[in-house]
Amino acid sequence: MTEEILINATPNETRVALVDNGMLQEVMHDRHSCTSMVGQIFMGRIERVVPGLQAAFINIGLERSAFMHVTDICSLEKPDSSANGGKEAAHSSASSSKPVNDSGNQSRSYSAWPDDTSSPESPGVDSASASRPAPSYPNIASVVHEGQQLLVQVYKDAIGSKGARVTCQISIPSRYLVLLPQEPGTRALSARITDEAERERLQAILDELGANFPQYGIIARTNAEGVDRHSLQRDFDFLVRLWEKARQSIPSARAPQRIYQGLSLPLRAMRDNLTHEVRQVRVDSPEIHKEIQAFLTEFVPQWAGELVLYEGDRPIFDFFNIEEEISKALRRFVPLKSGGNLVIDQNEAMTTIDVNTGRFVGHRNLEDTIFRTNLEAAHCIARQIRLRNIGGIIILDFIDMQDENHRQQVLNTLQHCLDQDPVKTSISGITELGLVEMTRKRTTECLQKLLCEPCPECTGRGYVKTVESLAFELFREITRAVRQFKTGNVLVLANPELIDHIIDEQHLGLQELEENLGKRIRFQPEEAYNREQFDVVLT
Repeated sequence: MTEEILINATPNETRVALVDNGMLQEVMHDRHSCTSMVGQIFMGRIERVVPGLQAAFINIGLERSAFMHVTDICSLEKPDSSANGGKEAAHSSASSSKPVNDSGNQSRSYSAWPDDTSSPESPGVDSASASRPAPSYPNIASVVHEGQQLLVQVYKDAIGSKGARVTCQISIPSRYLVLLPQEPGTRALSARITDEAERERLQAILDELGANFPQYGIIARTNAEGVDRHSLQRDFDFLVRLWEKARQSIPSARAPQRIYQGLSLPLRAMRDNLTHEVRQVRVDSPEIHKEIQAFLTEFVPQWAGELVLYEGDRPIFDFFNIEEEISKALRRFVPLKSGGNLVIDQNEAMTTIDVNTGRFVGHRNLEDTIFRTNLEAAHCIARQIRLRNIGGIIILDFIDMQDENHRQQVLNTLQHCLDQDPVKTSISGITELGLVEMTRKRTTECLQKLLCEPCPECTGRGYVKTVESLAFELFREITRAVRQFKTGNVLVLANPELIDHIIDEQHLGLQELEENLGKRIRFQPEEAYNREQFDVVLT
């Protein structure tokens, strides 16, 4: 749930903060130098087909080629779709069991890409489909070929060393609906709409809307719940006009070429997060304020909240304490109100979150103390995962609980908190070692990767050698150089901290080294050198 939306715009960057009960829940960045590509549609050209991966690499005009798996090619006929949750299931029934996420993309499983195969249940795949036998597909080389032009849509930004991921299954979302231009007859509802009466009402409206446009598929988003038919009709008409305009440029497009860009970040935030629970939207840019005002007038006239142009002297994110919360979200250590804490380690393969009691000693017994700490940690973990935009495999190490009822309550609390996250998450339960395994769909870079880079001192290791270890390492390097080249005296260029340690703490060892080598060793401090950097110069 979001109560307030704050928007900060500068010439180089636009940021959106979602706030609930005075606490930052999510922050979104759009840097003009590296804006998100998710949702954009391109005419791409296949650069390389890799049958071993059942995948193709596509040039869409980015620095790295985009990746597409064989399951993302629209024209592919999937075998035995009734057994694996195929499209026919979604076509035939409004309450189809095939999961549909809130952006309109139907859940997919990618068996050939390492980022997803490391987990038995990939992000975005429900547990029922995970247990079904994997279907067989034709060789991708028989479906597409190098040099072929293909209309694709980005559904996952380039992350780390991997390029963007694209699909031929085009979907265009608006506030209440998602248009599927290449899936005629599809009528589906968001899995988050659970009331059966409401599902039946929406299904009837979707059938009516699609009667005159059978060539298009339609998905009702979570925001459509409780919305009247007139508003849904206007939303659908807008999507049809939008797609028809984009489609006109397809016949003459030459890869790589962008066909459809979509909304800016502030307008996407309005489209996806503006509900009756949002009381206020504050924006510090007059231009964006006008854009949002026009958007609300056309698409969300029933919204009862307030749009405010912030004109305070202090920056808006400073005034509402957002900058400090973002800084905290980059830290490894997260304190809990009770005195316990979380330790969050984000790595290439997975993220681990460790729960500790810290200074919390409780009031009754050890089991009660552990239970209360874990309950508080479950709330905090869900918030931190969303705030930091952590995706992929996540391992949670709660404090061991003996009571089975306590373990189940902690899991239920975690699941309830994760349900507020618009990004798909899946919990696999507690392992024999007491660890909770979960996954979260990853579509954009996490906050840490977006705002930070590897430390130049430790080159991303997260630690540096002690100054004593470095002194001994330097002594070994001096010995190696003198014995190999047999020249005159020795000059050492190093960080001042290392030189001070050698002169103050290791002077006896230095004196002995000079006697053994028969050389005089001089030191020259270099402020530009990091702690682990030094050079041995033979003069």
